[in-house]
Amino acid sequence: MAWEELNLADMPSGWDWRNMNGTNYLSWTKNQHIPEYCGSCWAQGTTSSIADRFNIMLGDQSATPVSLNAQVIVNCHAGGDCSGGEPGSVYEFAFTQGIPHSSCEQYTAHNEDAGECGPMDYCKDCTWPPCPVGETCQDKCWAVDYKKHYVTAYYGVAGIEQMKTELYKNGPISCGIQATTGLEETYTGGIYSEYIANPQLNHEIAVVGWGTADDGEEYWIGRNSWGTYWGETGFFRVPIGTKTNLGIETDCVAGIPSYTPHPKSPAATQEMKIDLIQ
Repeated sequence: MAWEELNLADMPSGWDWRNMNGTNYLSWTKNQHIPEYCGSCWAQGTTSSIADRFNIMLGDQSATPVSLNAQVIVNCHAGGDCSGGEPGSVYEFAFTQGIPHSSCEQYTAHNEDAGECGPMDYCKDCTWPPCPVGETCQDKCWAVDYKKHYVTAYYGVAGIEQMKTELYKNGPISCGIQATTGLEETYTGGIYSEYIANPQLNHEIAVVGWGTADDGEEYWIGRNSWGTYWGETGFFRVPIGTKTNLGIETDCVAGIPSYTPHPKSPAATQEMKIDLIQ
């Protein structure tokens, strides 16, 4: 683990994956609430953090950055649906099956009607003519093959030491917070502080780094999934190490990205079976 290899005392005063010597390694900021309200934060903060780590792994940001498909996670109930879900299950899905690129499915902010996740719920393409109003025209669509984005390991992260060293060594992590009315409705910028004795985590976000203000106050840099018109172009800051940071340090998850599944994952077993058949 990163915190077993690195010392907290050696961490810099700031680390921001949006600007590493002029390079932004992050995927783009999303809005989970359009075209209609959907409580898919658990799918957004996780897929964004995993995608960011692929961008860091690939290094070259001259091409379109990797972004992973939160709608597939909702379609396949990989931890929940538009009524909420479990972030750790998204990492399990990435470990066992691999997550498609965001171009595989349009984000609809809507639960899949079918009881079982089929091939067309993972990745598809469609042809002309334009679909008439009130119809779905799925008979003009078909499933397509896609590149799978795996994690070969995933694990919990909590506390300042683990968070900083993990961010520094491997990249963004997804974390739970208590999203209060104040954060949602009044935050427009700066370091947001709100005292909560025992935070009730009800929202998943990504933590992409940390920094130090001019007065010496340290803060976490979080990315939300409420659109770029919220907060600091979709980002926010909360204090480090206090009861005023919405519980951001209590329950985080991280994963190691790979285009090859872990040898013991079901995905690897399935690929082996396919190779034997061929």
